[in-house]
Amino acid sequence: MNEAVSTTQGEPALTWRDGQLNRDGRPHRILAGAMHYFRVHPDQWEDRLRRLAAMGANTVDTYVAWNFHERVEGGIRFDGWQDLEGFVRLAGEVGLDVFLRPSPYICAEWSNGGLPSWLTGRVSALRTSDPEFLAAVDRWFDELIPRMVPLQAAYGGPIVAVQVENEYGSFGSDRAYLEHQRDGLRSRGIVELLTTADGITPDMVTHGSVDGAMGTFTFGTGVATAEELRVPGQALMCSELWGGWFDHWGEQHHVRAAESMIGTVDELLAAGGSVSIYMAHGGTNFGLWNGANHFGMLEPTITSYDSDAPIHEDGSLGEKFDALRAAFAPFHDGELPEPPAPNPVQPAQSVALTPAAGLRALVEALPVIGDRTAMPQSFEQLGAEDGIVVYQASIDVPADATITIAGLRDRATLYIDDERIGTMEHDGEHVLTVSGGARVGTLTIFVESLGRINYGPHTGAHKGILDGVLIGGRRFVHGWTHRAIPLEVPTASATAASGVTASEMSGRDGLASATVEVAEPADSWLAFPGGLKGMVWLNGFLLGRYWDRGPQITLYAPAPLWKAGANEIVVLDTDGLPASVELREAPEYGPVEEFIGS
Repeated sequence: MNEAVSTTQGEPALTWRDGQLNRDGRPHRILAGAMHYFRVHPDQWEDRLRRLAAMGANTVDTYVAWNFHERVEGGIRFDGWQDLEGFVRLAGEVGLDVFLRPSPYICAEWSNGGLPSWLTGRVSALRTSDPEFLAAVDRWFDELIPRMVPLQAAYGGPIVAVQVENEYGSFGSDRAYLEHQRDGLRSRGIVELLTTADGITPDMVTHGSVDGAMGTFTFGTGVATAEELRVPGQALMCSELWGGWFDHWGEQHHVRAAESMIGTVDELLAAGGSVSIYMAHGGTNFGLWNGANHFGMLEPTITSYDSDAPIHEDGSLGEKFDALRAAFAPFHDGELPEPPAPNPVQPAQSVALTPAAGLRALVEALPVIGDRTAMPQSFEQLGAEDGIVVYQASIDVPADATITIAGLRDRATLYIDDERIGTMEHDGEHVLTVSGGARVGTLTIFVESLGRINYGPHTGAHKGILDGVLIGGRRFVHGWTHRAIPLEVPTASATAASGVTASEMSGRDGLASATVEVAEPADSWLAFPGGLKGMVWLNGFLLGRYWDRGPQITLYAPAPLWKAGANEIVVLDTDGLPASVELREAPEYGPVEEFIGS
């Protein structure tokens, strides 16, 4: 029986009956590729969408990242990079349908799974019928969904399917919450096909399904299992066929062979199924939008989200693109469009970085947040979305005493006065011994959030110093002030008189900059040889992070961020500044490892 029945004057584009997906009464396949508007510079949306169409996709699949639109509570934006309506319309102009996945939670290896940190800072029962959580979701949907309603296929737009929730069966079991989400979409005017998405185990399907929505699956392999688990009568669809995989810092770069990927795609198509390739174009976790996983330890995701996709991070095309184009072509009535020409790349060059100041010297240039508090405050209490919070307090340390940070999330660099005494990490020892005699001084702690957890029971976990700082494991340090290093370019103006010369700064932590001359804006890849752990700004835009533990070596710097003539690159390295920035003509993601998600 068809569950996608309209209650308004518009009729849904897609319906299902007897295991078949139909469009206008004819059998139809969704041949989708995932591409997230929030991971691609808006000036490059059209280029990437045209490549997707040339791959043979008839649909673009995108999540909607709530925290990308409402970074500050009540400050919802749908302009500029947040112009979701513009992205959807552009997809339609290119000739693609849109599979919209607007769940309040998206996972997606995206910070906090798409949930705003201001919300998870105060609500613990996420993705449930908790009244405070539902009230926030409803306010968000009151802004989002009415913008999407006129863009549905029923009204001449490109949206043909809308997801109710995302892999809920691997998270929770609140049936009323799923029903609330389903009903909220319908009551706000969504008439198109509703879907859910879950992994291929019976309990995931049971707890992630809801009446009135077609169940779909997420897997790297497992077509036969999905067929067994499919609700009788519903069409078969894999809404995330993992043709590649993402990377965490400290791992190898994950790849999946084209033959392996296309083998699963062919099996699904032969079974009559629809598919969305995740990712068709991965893009980039620009800024600090990368998420993290927590399976016994914190595993932050790298800045690149290339994911070994058919359309690479810079739009170049690989063997998987050709394989999918051949597999999808028979499902089109005419010839597929040719892909756009390759994008130009800037010539390679190397430019010296000029150190400006050490990490400790930056502190006094930053404003204090709020009043002094007895205990250190979390990022959430301070209203800090991400990045680095600087904690300071006066301390009296006995000879050879220890300093303990209780509840550290995620990485801390500690100073007593101007002496760097060590680093602590989320999953390491949170105790340092201060050698030598007794001393009185100022304790400065730089705490960096490495990525908000995006999957599983730790989603929404807080950041910063959560339980206090102790001397000798027993005496709390009280009387804290807080500062935050801004996510816009940190200033070096107050550090010029620090008395630290460039030669003295070599290999030390701190801030450095370079002016790079280019003839014309074009794509480039930035590398920082000798740098240990840093953030990088290009003309005031935060590109992301590098880290010497790899695997990622280069950062993608897309053409729209450059300008003809002088360009400023700023680096803030918490461990050891590089001597130069290199512009390279190709990416380097590190040593590879074959991996198939399941």
